[in-house]
This record gives sequence, C-alpha cells and structure tokens, in this order.
Amino acid sequence: MQPLSLTLRGFRGIRDGLGRDELTLDFERLAGDAQLVAIVGANGRGKSTLMECMTPYSTMPSRAAAAGPGGFSFYDHVVLPESVKDLTWAHEGRSYRSQIVIRLAGKRRTEAFLHVIDEDGRWQPVRLDDGTVSDGKVATYDRCVEAICGSADTFFTSVFAAQGKRALSAYRNAEIKTLLADLLGQAQIQAIGQKASETARLLRAGLGCVRQESADLDAQAQRLAAERGRLVGAPERQPQAAAALLVAQCGLEQAQAGHARQVADREQSAGIEVRRTQLLAERQALIDADQKAKAGLLAQERGERDRLDQLNRRISGRVEAERNRRRNLELSRQRCLSILAQSASVRRAAGRLPVAERVLSSREEGTRVCRERVRSLESCDGAVRLAEQRLAALEREAGKAALHARDLARRFGLTGEIPCAGTELQGRCRLLGDAHEAHALLPNARVQIGHIAGEIASVRTERLKQEQARAALTDAPRALVQAEGRAVVARSRVAAYLALAARLPACDQAEAALEGIERELKALGVGDGDVAAAETADEREERQRIVAAQRAIAAQIDQQGQHVRAALARCDGAIAALPPRYDDGKLAAAADALARCRAAATAAEQSCLTVQRDVQSLEAVDLQLTALAERRSRCDARRARIEDELGNWTLFARCMSNDGLIALAIDDAGPELSALANDLLLASYGPRFTVSIQTLLETAKGDQREGFDIMVHDAESAESKCLTWMSGGERTIIEACLTRAIALYLVQSSGRRYSTLFSDEADGALDPERKRRFMAMKREVLKLGGYEREYYVSQTPELAAMADAVIDLESYACEPRADRCAHPLAAVDAIP
Repeated sequence: MQPLSLTLRGFRGIRDGLGRDELTLDFERLAGDAQLVAIVGANGRGKSTLMECMTPYSTMPSRAAAAGPGGFSFYDHVVLPESVKDLTWAHEGRSYRSQIVIRLAGKRRTEAFLHVIDEDGRWQPVRLDDGTVSDGKVATYDRCVEAICGSADTFFTSVFAAQGKRALSAYRNAEIKTLLADLLGQAQIQAIGQKASETARLLRAGLGCVRQESADLDAQAQRLAAERGRLVGAPERQPQAAAALLVAQCGLEQAQAGHARQVADREQSAGIEVRRTQLLAERQALIDADQKAKAGLLAQERGERDRLDQLNRRISGRVEAERNRRRNLELSRQRCLSILAQSASVRRAAGRLPVAERVLSSREEGTRVCRERVRSLESCDGAVRLAEQRLAALEREAGKAALHARDLARRFGLTGEIPCAGTELQGRCRLLGDAHEAHALLPNARVQIGHIAGEIASVRTERLKQEQARAALTDAPRALVQAEGRAVVARSRVAAYLALAARLPACDQAEAALEGIERELKALGVGDGDVAAAETADEREERQRIVAAQRAIAAQIDQQGQHVRAALARCDGAIAALPPRYDDGKLAAAADALARCRAAATAAEQSCLTVQRDVQSLEAVDLQLTALAERRSRCDARRARIEDELGNWTLFARCMSNDGLIALAIDDAGPELSALANDLLLASYGPRFTVSIQTLLETAKGDQREGFDIMVHDAESAESKCLTWMSGGERTIIEACLTRAIALYLVQSSGRRYSTLFSDEADGALDPERKRRFMAMKREVLKLGGYEREYYVSQTPELAAMADAVIDLESYACEPRADRCAHPLAAVDAIP
C-alpha cells in the first residue's frame, strides 16, 4: 500500500495546527524516488493527523480508545458540518481511491466509498469475490479495505508504528497469538476452528436438550410407577364393589316407599291445616283491630293531656311574670331609696364646691411662687460655684505671672555681675543679651499681674453678692414642700366634692322614679301568687271540658277491651276443637333416610365405576411404561452419540485454536521471526542484543503452559531477561526491530506486500547515537523487505536531515507560529 495523494477537509488537527480548513498533498511529487521521507513541523502542526490519514483504514490508531469496532469515532476530530478524507493509493499494481465523508448532522452521518480504476481508466466501486460492494456504508468499506490490505490490527502492528502504540510486550497471550496467526496466514485454520467451536457449542446445546429430555422421561417413569403402585389390586376390588352396589340399591327402594307413605299422610291433613290457618288469621285480625282502636283512643287521651298541660303552663307563666315584675319593682325601689339616702351630703358638696375650687387656686399660686424661689436658689448656688472655680483659675494664673516676673527680675539682676559688660565681647555674650531681653519684658509682666489682681477682686465681689442672695433664699425648699402639701389637700377636697356633686342628677332621677314605682306597686296589689286564685273563669271552664273528655276516653277503652276479649275466646274455642297438627318431623326423618340411602347408592355406584376405571388405567399404565422404556433406550443412545461427537469436535476446535495448530505454526515461525529481528539488531545496533520468542512458559510448579514471551539476551552482561524488564530506550530499539521483522516475515511468508512503511515519533526515548542507528535500521528494513519508502515523523533535526525528502508542514501554515524557532529543521540549512 502506497499513498499517492491526500486531501483533508475539516479535520481539527489540521485547522488547529495550520490554520486551514483544507489541506491537499501530492505524495508522488513530494516524495519522488526518496526512500526515507520525513514529515516535520513544530509541535501541534498536525503531523500525526496527516500520517494517520495516509492509510485507507477508517481509524486514527493513536486516537482510538480501544482496538476493534467502536474504539474510534471521527466526530471528535472534525469541525466542519461536512468533513472529507480523500486518499488516492496504490496496492499491488492497482490504484484505489478512498473517500470518507463525516457529517455532524443528517440521516447518514458517515459515508465511506472505495473505488478502483478499471481497464478503461474509470473509477468503479470495489467489488469483492463474495459479492460485497462498497456502497457507502462504513461496514462494507472496512470489509473491502481489509480484503485488499489485510486486517487493521496486522497493518498497525507491523507496517504502521503509531505514536504511543501498544508495545508487543504488553500484548496478552490470546491477543499476540491472534495477531501472529493473521501474520502467518492461518485465517483458514482460524475459520475452521471457529466453525468447530460453533459446532461444539451447538452440540453442547443439543446435549442439554437431550439430557433434559432424559430427565423428563425419568420423571414420567417415576410418575407412572407411582400411578401403577396406586392401581395395584384393582381387579380384586371389582366384585366387592358390585355386591356393595346391589345392597345400596335395595336400601334405596325401601327408603323411597317409606317417604311416599309420609307424603300421603301430610296431604290428608292439609284441609284441617287450612281451617286452622283461617282461624288463626281471624284471631290475629281481632288483635290488630283492637290495637288500632286502642292506639286511636290513646292518641286522643294524649291530646287532652297536652291541652291540660298547656293550660297549666299558661296560668303558671302569667303568675310567674307578675312575681318577676313585682320583684323587679322592689329592687328598683331599693336602689332609688339607697341613692336618696345620700341626697343631703350630695347637695352640701355641690354648695361647697366653688369655695374649695377658689382655695385650690390660691394654694397652687403659692406653690408656683415657692418653685420660682427654689429655682433662684439653685441659680445662686451655680453662680457661687462658677465664681469659686474662676477665682481658683485666676489665682493659679496670678502665681504663674508672679513667678515669671521674679524670673525676669533675676535674669536682669545678672547684668552687673557679667564680667564682659563694657568690653568688646559685650555684643557677642549670650548671657548679657538674655539679661537685656528680660529687662524689656519686665514691665509687661508687672502690668499682667495688676490686671489679674483686678479680675480677682471683681470675681470676689460677685461671689459675695450671690452668697447674700442665696442666704435670703435658704428657706425656699422647706416653704415649697409645705405649699405642695397644702395644694395636695385642697386638690383632694375638690376631687371629693366633685365626685359627690356629680351624683346630684342621679338623686333627682331617683326621686322621680320612686314615685312611678310606688304607683305600679299599688296597681299590682298584695297578691300571694297562688295559681288557683289566679285562674280566670274561661280557664276554669276549659279545664272542666278537658277532664270530661278524659273520662269519656277511659270508658271507651274499657268497652273496647271487653269486646275483644269475648271475640278472642270464641276463636280459641274453635281452634281447640280441631284435630292435632301433622308432625312434620316424620316426613323430615323419612326424607333424611331417603337422602342417606340415595347417597349410599351413588357412592357405591361411583366406587364401582372407580374400580372399573382403575382396572382400565392399570392396563394403560402398563402400555405407557413399555413405550417409555423404548423411548428411554433411544434417548440414552442418542445422548451417548452426542457426547462422543462433542468430545471429538471440542478436541478438533482446540486443535484449530490459538493453542493448537496455530501455536505450532507460531513455534515454527518463532525462530525465523527472531532471526529477522536479530539481523536488524545486528545491522543497526551491533551484536549486543539477541532476541528469542517463547510460546511455552514454565509455571511456578515447573510445568509448561501455553503463553508468549520475548526474551532478550544481552551479550555485555551475559544475561537473558524479559523484554518488559528492559529500559525505555532499549525496549524501543528491540520493539522497532521486532515490528519491522514482523513486516518482513509478512512479505516473505504470506506474499502480502506493503510498499510503504509508516513511523510516528518512534525515536523519542533514544539517545543521539542510537537515533542515528535507528535510521540505519530503517534503511536495512527497506532493503531486506523490498519496500519502496518509509514516511516517518521525528522531532530530531539530525534524523530529519538524514531523510531523502522532507515534507515541511510549516510551509503549509496560513500564518507562522510564535514557536517557529522550535522547528526540528531550524538548524538544517538545506536538504538535497
């Protein structure tokens, strides 16, 4: 597989790295005849995106979360509503074109097309031998690509070294064997093994069904055996059941005859019972009529009693109302008398109220004058305190002024004692200058002392005046207390007179009301409230009518009772003259006996039928057991055959699996793979490392088991150790040689030839010297495998300079980036 041209539109890595929505590269023109082609550019320019899109597979291996379908999605790596990957590539002399369209919306979000140039030079959809056509579906596209180029796992393990790819030493046993089986062309054996496994699975499922059928047959046999055990002895019970049925039928005939006789006797007594029923009905009718008549008379009696009660209540209500009225009038009369008892004091208080109010006004005026004197006294006290404070301040100020004047006089007195006075030093002497300055200030100090003395005299005069005024007001607080006491007494007296005078209207009203109450009491009279005395003539006449009606009703009730008792006596005599009632217990006993005999006959008949069915069922169960034994024999034979076949197919599937023929093929290919890897190691890194592939591993118990491990012999230390224990750089060297050895073996063994290799920053863990040997290994692989070229990505300027051609992505950027100096070719002047 060799890429010819590539167009990417809408890929996130290209837009973020180059600032372009679309990038087109013609690899035929850019690579020419070069064997090693370096793809260079600063970090983030989109080198990995470009290289991973140079293959026809619908994946980007370094971005795939997991291997296989569903491990990768283009939607996370495109930005336009419709993005396109258009790759033209060649394989085994034919040209192909892959077009993958990724839409972020729509019914068909991803479409993939694979076309090939026919003999007429026209692009036609790829059609496989099994009839699969590339119709735009991703599944058919992947099937067509894998049919042409092989599986994606094999391609990205042997030919394409993706950035951060999974190391061979990290593969599990089943994974590496599946990969090597594909490399060794064991697909047909794998298919046969899968078919054998499927056959074994189907046989296992069928064996389960047969075993279930056998279990069902066992359950049926147990059920039939239990049923036969229950039916044993049925032929012997058949004569006994027939005799019991004959006895039960005879008893039933006798019971039916006795029941018929009792029915005839009851029919004969039916006429007498009709007459008895008529008499009983007449008797009940008399009782009902008597109760109805008595109910009417009792209702009339209750009505008259209610009338009498209403009359009594009316009279009692009138008498009670008169009593209440008299009681209320007596209470009102007592209230009026109690109010009038205070009339004299109320009128006297009303007369003295004006005098008391004038006295209160005089007392309040005296209180006001006393309060003003107290306030004047407080003002004098404040003035005296203020004068004393002012006097103390002036005395302190006078002391300070006197001390200042004394100091000035002392300083001036030094004039005659200074020795430099009258000499040429007089002008420069500071002490003499200070004495002259004190002499100038001395008059002002004396004037200030006189001014302070005048102020002190003025303040003392003012204080004396205030003290005299305060002495005149010394009795003001005591006079205020006395005045306030007299005012309180006068105020309480006025309040008492006001309260009594306020009752004067009530006394006048009570006087008038008392006259009306006396008149009403005289009108009511002195009555004692007796009901009989309070009854009127109409009420006495009404009472007499009610009593007469009650007596008439009582007479009617007595007469009705006598009439009913005589009629009931006649009915009872007629009923007593009738013959005795028929005993229904005899008929019930005969019916019970008939029912028991009928049930016994039915049970005997049912028992006889049951015995007959048991005899027939026993014969049927014997036939079923015979047929079931035959089915059981056939089922056991079929199960044994399936078990034998299952063992054969299981063994055959294991032989066709990764642990069978494929493991033997891997064992056969192991030395050749190791030899190819060792040749590459020798050509590029010297004889230090030697690789061997082991498929049988020793367990802790010393046994051997199927597995896969890569052992490396180090000639310098003379030790062999697992590849996973090597350092990062050493593991990178050996992994690269093994990967390329797999690619070489793939060319030699299967005939599947890829003309181009790919490598994405595989030299990251190597030191400078081993990086140069790494490039030598690349050229050795190209020579041994007959490859045309290898595209590789490297951030090392020396490795880029060793390439035959360079694809510099910086030249495709829309704007140069700020980190342009980090370009791996910054130190390379020119590349031929």
